[in-house]
Amino acid sequence: MTNRSLQYIVKDQEPLTRGPEASLQEACQDMWTRRVGAVMVVDDGRLVGIFTGRDAVHALSRGFDPRHTPLATAMTPAPDTIPPEATAIDALRRMRDCGYRHLPIVDRGRIVGIVSRGDFQGLELDRLEGEDALWERIC
Repeated sequence: MTNRSLQYIVKDQEPLTRGPEASLQEACQDMWTRRVGAVMVVDDGRLVGIFTGRDAVHALSRGFDPRHTPLATAMTPAPDTIPPEATAIDALRRMRDCGYRHLPIVDRGRIVGIVSRGDFQGLELDRLEGEDALWERIC
């Protein structure tokens, strides 16, 4: 099934969120405990950033102290989002085209969930690979 809506994929999800003042260490501990690769950074109920494993590595490489550095310093601000009525293939295309590993799902300012490549099924991934192969032959 390659036309699953994102709303269906994240219907029972409780996305990991933290405020911008939370430390990098707290966020990383939460990510480890929940076995997720991203924290959505929320201020007054509004998505203001995303903090991923890539952001953690970047912050450490710059010498930031994870115990005392707030997420606001290391997060990716104003992340791209996708609406819940979009399909799995829409999300996969956006993630491929923009180089994202995680894509927040937002509906009129309200966080609905987040998807990563692991949330998609074989047929959806096969369809994306088929599209890529077709574009390679055309171009």
